[in-house]
Amino acid sequence: MGKIIDMTLPVYHGAPTMPLDPKCAVIAHHTLESMKYNITQLIISTHHGTHLDAPFHFFNDGITVDKLDLGKCVGPAEVLDFTGVSPRHSLTVKDFQPYKSRVNENARLILRTNWWRRFPKKEYFSDGPMISPELARWLAKKKIALLGIETPGVHPVEWEKVHQILLGARIVVVEGLAHTNKLKKKKVFFIAAPLKLKGRDGSPIRAMAIENLESYR
Repeated sequence: MGKIIDMTLPVYHGAPTMPLDPKCAVIAHHTLESMKYNITQLIISTHHGTHLDAPFHFFNDGITVDKLDLGKCVGPAEVLDFTGVSPRHSLTVKDFQPYKSRVNENARLILRTNWWRRFPKKEYFSDGPMISPELARWLAKKKIALLGIETPGVHPVEWEKVHQILLGARIVVVEGLAHTNKLKKKKVFFIAAPLKLKGRDGSPIRAMAIENLESYR
């Protein structure tokens, strides 16, 4: 089967979110004492914690999350090491030069920065490494399938431009990845399956990587 690495942030009552996003609530609705079973009410943003973006997130005529090509969300992925970058570093095409042979059409890319360790601190939401518009355009030109990052967003200032470039190229954007330090291989089998939310813009996911999975080689 291979080794499974959970790459998902926890969901819990009051978990912090981006400042203007809906707040997370995990509330006991019934218990064994009240109804002879436990059931919980969950109130959550489509972009809470570890999640993915569909093109509809920034385009009214964009593909919605229920119609995403799941082939982009599941499959072999390249793990690119950027643990040496500093907070608020704007990643550029130059930073990707050591990995350019691995950035190809339909590639799934996971950027390891270890920024997830800052969660749930305030700086986690504002000071992480970011995707520059230049890099976004380069990745769009390369026609990659998926970009996975540890920060909760692609860029703290130019978020609209970067999202529009990536989602306009139908790249699946996965944000809020965790535990990338546990990835030991340069290539893994990655799973980022969204909920089938009809007509909506994104979805929380249970992201995971499988190492040493023979079937994808």
